[in-house]
Amino acid sequence: MDYSPPPLFKQGAPARVKVTVFALVSLVLLVVDAHMHVLSTVRQVAATVLYPLQMAALVPRDAVASMGGYFSSLSSLQNEVRELKSQQVTQAQAMQQAQLQMAENAHLRRLLEAREYLPVATIMSEILYDARDPSTRRIVLDRGARNGVQLGLPVIDNAGVIGQVTRVFPFTSEVTLLTDKEQAIPVQVLRSGLRSIAYGRGHSGLLDLRFVAPDADIQVGDVIVTSGLDGMYPAGLAVAKVVQVEKVAAGAFGRVICQPLGGVDRNRQLLIVMSSMARAPRPETAAAA
Repeated sequence: MDYSPPPLFKQGAPARVKVTVFALVSLVLLVVDAHMHVLSTVRQVAATVLYPLQMAALVPRDAVASMGGYFSSLSSLQNEVRELKSQQVTQAQAMQQAQLQMAENAHLRRLLEAREYLPVATIMSEILYDARDPSTRRIVLDRGARNGVQLGLPVIDNAGVIGQVTRVFPFTSEVTLLTDKEQAIPVQVLRSGLRSIAYGRGHSGLLDLRFVAPDADIQVGDVIVTSGLDGMYPAGLAVAKVVQVEKVAAGAFGRVICQPLGGVDRNRQLLIVMSSMARAPRPETAAAA
């Protein structure tokens, strides 16, 4: 009896035979190609045909790699931007400090030049802070009684008078500015020699020459200097410049408004004039009969 399968299900050679045949063919092709190089053309054609498929297969890998590179580059750029901003802030702060130091150095040079022309001894001082009373114009300096500071000593800068020492402590001293309402200083007009007294006007930052005769020889632009009659301020220190002259009717006093020449609200380093002028002794009164 024949048990072979029908023609529809008839199988070919066994699988082992096929594997063996294909392996032998592959070995033969490898040996022939290694010695005769007859399959180079076939490889080139196969590579050309399969190149689009290779590129299509590499698209997902390239997309993932480019996406990772994009995010990494974005993160690195953000870090660089933060570092640059931090450097910019640091450099801006250093530049501002350098500008402040340059301005202070220029002011100190001007103070030293003015110090050489003063006929009396001075000491350098620095403003610590403004006085707490908002109704007055006062500052506190870093020099006190231990440095020889006394009441009434004038305080100046390179441009003119700033104020006068009104309170002294061991390590600090309080200076009433020239523009304070309670401050007055004997002055005279440099051009005409007219003497007067300058009074502060408070927070307006100006000075008044009160009780000036209507026909007094004072003009806008005149320079006001210390007269030295009070025995505290050396004569000839620049005080202010006339900015306004108000004429009034005959028989009444005129009003003169002046702008201080010193840096009352600007500079930080000041000079304290240590040696006051020697006052002449008062003449003795005649004995009563």
